[in-house]
Amino acid sequence: METDQCLKESLMVPDCMNGFSNHSSTEKLKLTYLAQCTPVDIEFHDLCYSVPLGKKGTKQILHNISGQFKAGHLVAIMGPSGAGKSTLLNILAAYKMSGTTGTVLINGEQRNIRNFRKMSRYIMQEDVLQPLLTVKELMFLAADLKLGSHTTSEQKRAVINEIVELLSLTKTLSTRTERLSGGEKKRLSIALELINNPPVLFLDEPTTGLDDTSSHHCVQLLKTLAEGGRTIICSIHTPSAKLFATFDNVYVLADGYCAYQGYGPDVVQYLINVGLQCPKHFNPADFIIEVCSGDYGDHLSSLTKESDNGRSIAYYKRNILNDNISNGIVQNKECDDLSEDNPYKGTTTPLERSSSFSQFCILLKRMWMQMYRDNGFIILRFVVTVFIALTMGNLFLGMGKDGSKTIFIFGFYYMVIIMYLYIPMMPVLYSFPTEIQMVKRETFNKWYQITPYFIALTISTIPMTLIMGVIFIPIAFALIDQPMELDRMAQFYCVCMLTALVSESIGLVISSHMNIVNSMFVGPVIAVPMMLLAVYGMGYGVGAQVPFFMEIIMHFSYLRYALEGLMASMSQNRELLRCPETEELCLFRNLDNFSVFINVPTNKYWIDVAALVGMFIFFRCVCFYLLQQRLRPSKAFRTLKFVIKTVLNQLSE
Repeated sequence: METDQCLKESLMVPDCMNGFSNHSSTEKLKLTYLAQCTPVDIEFHDLCYSVPLGKKGTKQILHNISGQFKAGHLVAIMGPSGAGKSTLLNILAAYKMSGTTGTVLINGEQRNIRNFRKMSRYIMQEDVLQPLLTVKELMFLAADLKLGSHTTSEQKRAVINEIVELLSLTKTLSTRTERLSGGEKKRLSIALELINNPPVLFLDEPTTGLDDTSSHHCVQLLKTLAEGGRTIICSIHTPSAKLFATFDNVYVLADGYCAYQGYGPDVVQYLINVGLQCPKHFNPADFIIEVCSGDYGDHLSSLTKESDNGRSIAYYKRNILNDNISNGIVQNKECDDLSEDNPYKGTTTPLERSSSFSQFCILLKRMWMQMYRDNGFIILRFVVTVFIALTMGNLFLGMGKDGSKTIFIFGFYYMVIIMYLYIPMMPVLYSFPTEIQMVKRETFNKWYQITPYFIALTISTIPMTLIMGVIFIPIAFALIDQPMELDRMAQFYCVCMLTALVSESIGLVISSHMNIVNSMFVGPVIAVPMMLLAVYGMGYGVGAQVPFFMEIIMHFSYLRYALEGLMASMSQNRELLRCPETEELCLFRNLDNFSVFINVPTNKYWIDVAALVGMFIFFRCVCFYLLQQRLRPSKAFRTLKFVIKTVLNQLSE
């Protein structure tokens, strides 16, 4: 649309390879490749937010607050801990909507959530980045996802060069993100979201964890971006006096009420109006926070009354046109057709995003780059695989064709399925909860869709699993003296790989809705009944009957199908095992007889394989649904979670 045309026109400018030149302290920085489009003003009225507390009713976080944030302004939302800063930011960013009442207007018109999310970007407090990718690689991958194939490589490079120069990231282009400082990571997070030129940016405490110099640099960069015509709103915790004066507008919350809104330094006179004198040489930001915390008595009613009387928003009664001109807001002709009937025209439609297939390819490339650069993990997994193969091989050394050791070989098969239960599952339980935070940010900011991401995630881990299987099986087979027949080894390998993929899928299901601690606890706990059900009823003897209920339950353990598949692959059409001269009797030289004795069918190999494939598909679908609900929960899912939480609270009481 018009926004597309803005960036396309700016990309065609031939003499703009330098992002910006040296400017005087009074001159505004102009971005050539990031076109300046129609400003977006955000206004909200009578905003309330409450959370349920079970039997105790609800707790109200925000109380009928109102405000107005103008384009070209850098806005800070401040307040003591628990005042509602992050809640207000989340509501304005349309990140949190359930439990909210009130009105949010975009350029004077009712906000359309879907359109607004296209035009805004939310940079969260924690900078979750791929640690093993360089700044340059991340920027180009983000450009490929956000700008699509209609933008050439040269144009993408020009956009990236300008952004990294503006945000002082040029010297870090070849640096992996794990080696960046806190301030560099924050600037990189901002740079990634600037690629498709959003007119609205939300930042959750961008200076947290940064020293004074880095905080000042970060805020100055945000100020520069705002002066380009963007609406930039961030929550911040007690800035220095210098930073406090940098913000064009400060919105202070106290216990969910608006205590002040306006230009930061004007808060001194504002507090005098309610009988509070800020001490000389005292940071006004610290003073207003202390006042809102009740350190100088209960002045909340006076502050909220003063705010309601409109004295704190006198800043906005200035001439907005002159204010915008002084801030360097220049509207492109292609984007200057905003009408009262369509407040989103020229602002809401981002550049054409890459196709679903392109997103899949880009995300798969990113995952493989990250995976295969993790040398420590690859070496560790290789060492563990070889170690387990050697350990098992020595535990069952030479028993593969010994008719007196048949029961021990059965133990080997059981150990194999346990190995392919834990080794694929545990890394997922540890890493996926963290990755979800990154996926949540990127999908919310419209980098890509969930479906291509999940398909890429499913495929990305398969090569590593297959390679480790190729290493494990020949070593174990050679030491144990299992028949080195290609068809048997292929069948054994197939069952092992399917078992690993199902285990990984279960790990994804668990970790898709839990944090690291809970995932690492629940995963092994769930594995125990699966291991028990895998061998339930085996060894009861010929003709023994398993209770009907247990007959049903034990088939929910995919490990049972895996164990049966391994037995079938190594027993069918097998010649009699040798009986050592030292043994008087070898009962189970015939492996088919042994399988009958322990109630394990050996003629259903392909049924077992089909069952494992079905469970793999089932658990992947469950994971996809849970991930989708984690990122964009439906009303039905939220209701179900609320009911479950209520029931658990009742039981705990």
